[in-house]
Amino acid sequence: MIDDVPILPGFRGIAGRYRAAILDLWGVIHNGLEAFPSAVACLGRFRDAKIRTLLLSNAPRRSSEVVQRLVELGIPRSAYDSIITSGDLTRAALTARGDGFHAGLGRRYFRLGPERDWGLMEALDYTVVDRLSTASFIVVTGLLDDDTETVADYGAFLAEALERDLPLICANPDHEVQRGTRHVPCAGQLAAAYERLGGRVAYHGKPHAAAYAACFATFDGIERHQVFAVGDSLRTDIAGANGAGVDGYFITSGIHAAELGIAPGETPDGAKIAAACRVGGYRPQAALAALRW
Repeated sequence: MIDDVPILPGFRGIAGRYRAAILDLWGVIHNGLEAFPSAVACLGRFRDAKIRTLLLSNAPRRSSEVVQRLVELGIPRSAYDSIITSGDLTRAALTARGDGFHAGLGRRYFRLGPERDWGLMEALDYTVVDRLSTASFIVVTGLLDDDTETVADYGAFLAEALERDLPLICANPDHEVQRGTRHVPCAGQLAAAYERLGGRVAYHGKPHAAAYAACFATFDGIERHQVFAVGDSLRTDIAGANGAGVDGYFITSGIHAAELGIAPGETPDGAKIAAACRVGGYRPQAALAALRW
């Protein structure tokens, strides 16, 4: 049982233990609207320390699109070694169709999510349809309008999907992210609601094992004990690190800040963090207020 979680001021004192890092984006390096200066500076220090840096995001878009958005936020492509998104993982699974779930999907899909995510399925051998009655499966990237809607608005949609026994592909397992100071719902909430009704769901992204297998494939034989992961979500980032057998470092200024009673810039309370971790069985190596060197 976790009684306390160590609090670190930054990574300077422990960076020498590692050769590679798996870093979350939302809540760690940016908040959807602006980059965090200390995090961008830390990326540079990781590079100086010869730590191979991979950004692992549950964004339901191709990594090329996320790279462009990072540039717009002031994070150059030279600041990190590689990037993998849940969009990339979704496309790979739909291309390979290497298991029974994906092999049985058919080729006609109904798309649920905002227009900004429509490039996810571009150039794949599938056809989008505009009615559930003509679909063989559903691809969910998010709510149509996450500024005004909640999962409760999709009760009728999920009921019809279940009645038709449509499998659902979740291209973003996050339940919520922080956009500026607001929390907005993500595709993972819809997928979880569908599962609770009895629907069939496949998730692509953190905390699922395939996301970390894709990371290790880029690390050229670096051992798992030489890899660490950083994120602001216990349910995805820390659970994913635990499942992958790597050290997970929890950023407390992200989506759990209000739950933990942490004000911006305030030093986290290790006992409070431990209490939150015990609820879900999460095991962070340590916690930090923010990604900093």
